[in-house]
Parts: sequence; C-alpha cells; structure tokens
Amino acid sequence: MENMVVFENNSFGKRLKSMVKVDFRRMCKSKLFYILVVSALIMPILMTVMMTMMDGSVTVNQQTGEETVMQGPENTWQNIGTLPDGEEMGGMDVFAMCNINMMFMIVAVFTCLFISDDFRSGYAKNLFTVRAKKSDYVISKIFAGFVCGACLLIAYFIGSMLGGAMAGLSFSLGELNPINLVMCILAKICLMPVFVSIFVLISVAAKQKAWLSICGSLGGGMILFMMVSMITPLNSTFINVILCLVGGILFALGLGAASNKVLKKSSLV
Repeated sequence: MENMVVFENNSFGKRLKSMVKVDFRRMCKSKLFYILVVSALIMPILMTVMMTMMDGSVTVNQQTGEETVMQGPENTWQNIGTLPDGEEMGGMDVFAMCNINMMFMIVAVFTCLFISDDFRSGYAKNLFTVRAKKSDYVISKIFAGFVCGACLLIAYFIGSMLGGAMAGLSFSLGELNPINLVMCILAKICLMPVFVSIFVLISVAAKQKAWLSICGSLGGGMILFMMVSMITPLNSTFINVILCLVGGILFALGLGAASNKVLKKSSLV
C-alpha cells in the first residue's frame, strides 16, 4: 500500500493555466511580437509628422487642371478618431482609414503566424497527443491574441501622443473630457476578442498555410472593420465599453467553439 501510485487530477484550470504559460513564454520570446509593437509605436509618429510637413502643399491633376490642397492634421486625436465637432481633412483624409483601428487588422498577422508555426513545426500534433485538449489550445490562442492586440492599441496611442507633441499639434478635446478618451481606448481593447476569435478560427482551418490564413483573416476582418469607428468613437462612454465587452465575450465563446470543432474534425497535419 505504501508504494501505491496516485495520479493527480489534471483539471481544466490546470491544463489551461499550463497552456497559457507556454503561449505567453513563446510570445515574449517572439521577434514578431516586438516588431509589431514597435511598428505600432512608430507608425503614428511618422504619419503625423509627415502629414504636418505636407500641410498646404498643392497637387494638380494633369488632365483636368484641378488643384487639390493638402491639409495636415490639426489635432493630436485625429490618429484615434474624429472629434464630434471636427472636420475631415480635405482632399486626402488619410486618418479616416489609417488610424488606430488598423491595429485590429495587424493583430491578424501575429495570430496567423503564431498558429501556423505550431502546425508547421509539428508542435500542435505533439501537444494534443501528450497533454492539452483542443479547447485549451483555442482559449489560450484567443487570449494571447487579445493581449497582443491590447499592446498594439496602447503602443499606437502612445505613439499618437508623441507624434502630436513632435508636430506641435493641439491636445484639446473640445467638448469631450479625458474620461471619454479612456473609455474609447478601453472599448477598442474590449472589442479586440471579436477580431481575434475570427482570426483564430480561420488560422486553425488553414493550419500550416500561413498565407491562406492571413488572406482569409484580413478578408474576414474587413467585414467588421468599418464598424469599429462607429462602435468606439472618441466620445465613448461606459455603455460603449460594456457593449464591446459583451460582444467580445460572445464572439470568443461562439467562434472559439467553432474553432474547437474544426480541430476535432480535421487532420492535424
């Protein structure tokens, strides 16, 4: 009786905790993660400074002779969204599309490459064979993508403030207050699981084909991309945060279950 072997119960919580630790260790050692974060930091700085330098320049259409006057940003927060009483930049509204919302699509690159590397190296097959369940894998990947997306949003926000300061732009929020700005960023972070769960579903279906998962994820993300600015405007309130949080949880649960079924019914190679 003294030599009796007792097997420890490998509960869901322990399995998930172990899986999350492994993924976060891999993410922290990944060069891609740091490249994306640094890019998110530098991008708004370059855009703001360059557009400010081009302010007032005139371009002429050689066929019609029509002149277009470039208008640079007037406010630091144009990298985040449009103020309620603000006007769009005439002629070439770069910040209408190239703003912080791009981070929702850039996180697709991290998610797709992160997952495809598991299948390409054989790590996923070995993982499911020896210790992890497919549901643990999906939850961990959604969580890792969410954290990466949150880091990208925060880095872009910091870069926007640095770019505004370097270009000498106004930091005035007009009729808004700092709470609205905080709620806006929190709402975007809470909305991130909606996109990440889409990317995870497409990635586990494409497996080692990274190019296919990236193309599919970008295409799938674009369906909801145009709604981000409407759901998370600069004048966001606590209601926007709650709505995005609920939406993020529902999408993560629904598409996470779909990803789990895809893994169960398909080959791991």
